[in-house]
Amino acid sequence: MPILNKDMTLCISLSARPSNNGTRFHNHLYDQLGLNWIYKAFAPTNLGQAIAGVRGLGIRGCAVSMPYKEDVIALVDVMDPSAKAIDSVNTIVNDGGTLTAYNTDYTAIEQLLQRNAVPSAYSVLLRGAGGMAKATAAALRDAGFRDVTVIARNEEAGRALAGLYGFAWRADVDSLTADMIINVTPVGMAGGPDVDSLSFPQETVDAAKVVFDVVALPAETPLIKAARAAGKTVITGAEVATIQALEQFVLYTGIRPSDEQVRAAEDFMRAQ
Repeated sequence: MPILNKDMTLCISLSARPSNNGTRFHNHLYDQLGLNWIYKAFAPTNLGQAIAGVRGLGIRGCAVSMPYKEDVIALVDVMDPSAKAIDSVNTIVNDGGTLTAYNTDYTAIEQLLQRNAVPSAYSVLLRGAGGMAKATAAALRDAGFRDVTVIARNEEAGRALAGLYGFAWRADVDSLTADMIINVTPVGMAGGPDVDSLSFPQETVDAAKVVFDVVALPAETPLIKAARAAGKTVITGAEVATIQALEQFVLYTGIRPSDEQVRAAEDFMRAQ
């Protein structure tokens, strides 16, 4: 990585509980490609001031994680169709003070459903109703999934998300089962109050064919560990993180790294 200098381009991420995943992934690619760029993660104490800093300091790119994916909408200038369609933002690109919002989470979910050949006829339990849940629900709908139930204790948010995509809503899992279960909540996330908790009951995990947890840190959440032990097909948040970070990298730099370079960056990211 180049020594810090006045001509270096800065990209950042904003999250309530930052991890080193994006930092290691982006910086490793900068190093491989010989770019005079640097990437840094932040936990903002004031989102409005943080976004004003992106604009005022000429920060090129800004990744947005939970819980800011919806709150940031009012602070940008342009909503790309990828973000506008689902009212959720995970990427901001600064072009001379004009902030354009994108969503690469959708792309990641879409690609992972295809890679794992998950049949669209599968029934799905989707736990969560925030910005990432919107991206996931949109990807499910566009992939042809119809038997989807949104699980969210916040009735207003849960019903709104379910209604937006023509899905059902339930306040809790209770005894429900499905072919695929997807956690899009912070349950199981490192640093959170529920880091050791299962986001679905064990019996629901046992009944599923595919278990998908979007939590990226740790890569092996309690849900993923339980699914592996039960012999299920698993899709991890670490995989989501790699794909969405790659698409962010392309938006920021205009460069698409080779598959070999991406694998090297991914290995470096996961070696922490």
